[in-house]
Amino acid sequence: MTTKIRTRFAPSPTGFLHIGGARTTLYNWLYARRHGGDFVLRIEDTDEVRSTEDSVTAILRSIEWLGLDWDEGPVDEKTDRGPHSPYYQMQRVEIYRKYLEQLLSEGKAYRCYCTKEELDEMRKLAQLEKRPPRYDGRCRALTAAQRAALEAQGKKWSVRFKMPQDGVTIVDDIIRGQVRFENALQQDLVIWKTTDGPTYNFCCVIDDHLMEITHVTRGDEHLSNTPSQIQLYYALGWKPPIFAHLSMILGPDGSKLSKRHGATSVLEYRDQGYLPHTMRNYLALLGWSTPDSQQLFTDSDLIAKFDLAGCQKSPATFDTVKLQWMNGEYIRQMPLDELVERAKPFLEKAGLLGLPGPDLKKTIALEKEKFKLLSEIPGLIEFFYKPVVMQPKAEKNLAAPGVREVLLGLVEALKDFAPFEDKNLEARIRKFCEERGLKPGQVFHPLRAAVTGRAEGPTLFLMLEVMGRETVLARLNAAAERLK
Repeated sequence: MTTKIRTRFAPSPTGFLHIGGARTTLYNWLYARRHGGDFVLRIEDTDEVRSTEDSVTAILRSIEWLGLDWDEGPVDEKTDRGPHSPYYQMQRVEIYRKYLEQLLSEGKAYRCYCTKEELDEMRKLAQLEKRPPRYDGRCRALTAAQRAALEAQGKKWSVRFKMPQDGVTIVDDIIRGQVRFENALQQDLVIWKTTDGPTYNFCCVIDDHLMEITHVTRGDEHLSNTPSQIQLYYALGWKPPIFAHLSMILGPDGSKLSKRHGATSVLEYRDQGYLPHTMRNYLALLGWSTPDSQQLFTDSDLIAKFDLAGCQKSPATFDTVKLQWMNGEYIRQMPLDELVERAKPFLEKAGLLGLPGPDLKKTIALEKEKFKLLSEIPGLIEFFYKPVVMQPKAEKNLAAPGVREVLLGLVEALKDFAPFEDKNLEARIRKFCEERGLKPGQVFHPLRAAVTGRAEGPTLFLMLEVMGRETVLARLNAAAERLK
């Protein structure tokens, strides 16, 4: 077995990558990167009914967007790379079959002929008797003759692993410490289905061993599977990896994170305009912290400081308000050229690319301090490129008495004015106010409304400079014409 640290993320392709899975991916990636190890991606597609190629695609695209590169695993939906290929479990069935035969021949597993109806009956009886619902082991001691008779009747069989019936299984968990499980309370796990395919619990043990995984970090919903998996390692003569089970993620209301708390799919966060770096930083803090409660990290800082021992046992709370705040912080720190590039998919969707108007760098720079999401950018700058659409509050600013004369007066004052730059424009327009005996608000508000259709927006005089004389005069005239 390797001494090099090797971690893995092993999703089931039955849907999108959600926040919990994204955090698990990140923690495994960070731990491997911090220790100079390998991060392996494996697709656990043993659920033949629910696993889809579309889900594989969505998971791969999500992890790529998050910027979490894997050292071994799928390259795309059809191919993979690495010394332990294939990394799709359903392409490894013959490997699992070999170990199934080993356990059967050594008497460490047995064929179970119980039907779904019989298993349902066992569960009902256990509930009535207030016992944990578990398989009662009725097929565990069948003789060869009894098995042959059942098979002669056409009975289908699964294979169950023989759990020890006494003693305890101890899970040494990095996060939770030593967790003890009474073997008598565990059931004989199904490791091979009646459909002649392996189960998740069987495959992941074999794969983690053969792929030399040293650390298994996963959600706490898997903790209950762990004693059976550890006993499978022992039965196959292998040493278990080190386990770390992550706390649950809750919504702000204290219930389990779900769709009603907002987007849960990673790709939805991408489409809403979050930055990959924001997601990496925020997800890292969902259940882990530094002693000084640092909030913002560079990637190198995050890798250097992340440690599984710093993860908390108690549930983490996903807070969209904090996530948006963090995204806004990173947008403000971003070089303008990069921000323009990242905004382009959203600008294209809004039909703003290729339109006549000011340089995108100039208009985006005007509002950079306000952006929390990339998706907000088109709405805040579109008036530079599209015809003015008057908003209700702006309409009110144009409805005051004498506004038409103000707008026409501004046309006269600015038509030959040079240089058409913010400081000079401010001085000229303030002088215009004095000449007309008007308060600044009586001029500034109608001016903004006329040229943008809005009551709020970027710094007024810098905005006029960026918009340019020709557009400003045309829009002042158009607004005055509407007020006739």
